[in-house]
Amino acid sequence: MSLNVRSYVFDAGVISLFYAGEKSVKPYFDRVYSGRARGCVNEVNLAEFYYKTAEKLGMTVAELRYVQVRRSKIRCVPPNEQTTRRAAVWKVQRRDLSLADCFALATREDKAETLLTTDSPLKDAGGRTVVLIPVP
Repeated sequence: MSLNVRSYVFDAGVISLFYAGEKSVKPYFDRVYSGRARGCVNEVNLAEFYYKTAEKLGMTVAELRYVQVRRSKIRCVPPNEQTTRRAAVWKVQRRDLSLADCFALATREDKAETLLTTDSPLKDAGGRTVVLIPVP
């Protein structure tokens, strides 16, 4: 487990697991909330989290959780020119990845040491700097 890492990128699935009370992701959030690590989420992945939450739990819950993430110690990172280009290159190289997944990888390259994800194709794309967290 990569708890010694100082910075994380969270994908939408990991944030969803946190709200579902999944114990396997709690240590990562605890490190960020306590200031022992930095955490961020790309705006594209935050949009993915919002719409998937809305689909499953409704707009009210999605809005509440969206605001909670924005007000937390997890920094919301807008895509810049470099991140957008890197995400596009990932998408060209890996057609099996969603565009949101490509933004998560590109954000990891720019902003953090490790990407935390529930998407198994990302583990193959990112190697040792991607931690795959299984969905129970």
